[in-house]
Amino acid sequence: MTQREIFLRHIAQTYSAPLALEIVKAEGAWLFDANGKEYIDLIGGISVANVGHRHPKITEAIKKQLDAYLHVMVYGEFIETPQVQYAKLLTDHLPSSLNSVYFTNSGAEATEGAMKLAKRFTNRSEIISFHNSYHGSTQGALSVIGSEYWRNAFRPLLPGVLHFSYNSFEAVNAITEETACVIIETVQGEAGIIVPAKEWIQVLRKKCMETGTLLILDEIQTGFGRTGKLWCFEHFDIVPDVLLLGKALGGGMPLGAFVADQKIMASLTDNPVLGHITTFGGHPVCCAAGMAAIKALLDEGMMNKVKKKEELFRSLLTHPKIKSIRSFGLWLAVEFDSFESNKKIIDACISAGVLTDWFLFAPNCLRISPPLIISEKQIENACEILQRNIEST
Repeated sequence: MTQREIFLRHIAQTYSAPLALEIVKAEGAWLFDANGKEYIDLIGGISVANVGHRHPKITEAIKKQLDAYLHVMVYGEFIETPQVQYAKLLTDHLPSSLNSVYFTNSGAEATEGAMKLAKRFTNRSEIISFHNSYHGSTQGALSVIGSEYWRNAFRPLLPGVLHFSYNSFEAVNAITEETACVIIETVQGEAGIIVPAKEWIQVLRKKCMETGTLLILDEIQTGFGRTGKLWCFEHFDIVPDVLLLGKALGGGMPLGAFVADQKIMASLTDNPVLGHITTFGGHPVCCAAGMAAIKALLDEGMMNKVKKKEELFRSLLTHPKIKSIRSFGLWLAVEFDSFESNKKIIDACISAGVLTDWFLFAPNCLRISPPLIISEKQIENACEILQRNIEST
């Protein structure tokens, strides 16, 4: 059998029409398939490869850690240098109230841990989340994502979850002394790059403080320079009680985290003991890779050109078939009249050597979230191919 046949027969499928590209190498903002074809990567593994594929500092850190040890004990029992150093590096670049890191295997697991933390700390059970939000596909995370289409097939889910419209004051008014947490994407990603009004998210922050409700900000996609700042919440002059991280956190390795004040995080230590536990969360190789990635991001000034590259994309994508472009940093949603039109353009672009995709809750929008190190020349070439295929489809 061919690799494709094995893939379709033995790899559990999530979609009836997967891209099924057989990628054999990735470097910077390039992908290379088994036939030698090269692609400009406008997805970046869904905001994972922020510093580019196989950044040399990441591969060096991985190789160094391989020579020391891999898994040695369940999370939290041993003092593992990569975990300790990465937690310190992260908290050095976060507000002082975000000083305790719980590493997980993924962003979805970070969501699960944060919801448990909020319930345990507040001794409340009500959770407020938002329509068209995405926080992961595990059962708890599924309970708070903002689409009944995905939730309904797996009911019963968590009780006590209320969904409201993003940017609505109805949501703010619903926060009470019974609310354990509000979980929200700082900028909605899978909805097609929906940016909150600064006044609204600040009022939301204030209401949470007044009611003793924990504000959980999901920066699994927005973190690590995607928006031009290290953390997206910096744009809005707020600080969450709990921060969710994933995607780029591991530099291409599987890693997630939820971050809070030590006083809050201590709720998981006693009554019961081991209130949250994971075997592989914070794997030493993943932490070594992630630490190298954030150092590269900061040391090489990758965020400095995010705004300029965003503007370059916007200036070059001007076709009449484009209904709108929503963007926040190097993260764009190019809107067309329908999913059908968008999918034809996506397929044509992939055939022409530009990898892109659509958004879960905005299927008529084309996704652009490339590695932050994408060159201006690559952007120009990608946009020329996009424009050509928008015209021809």
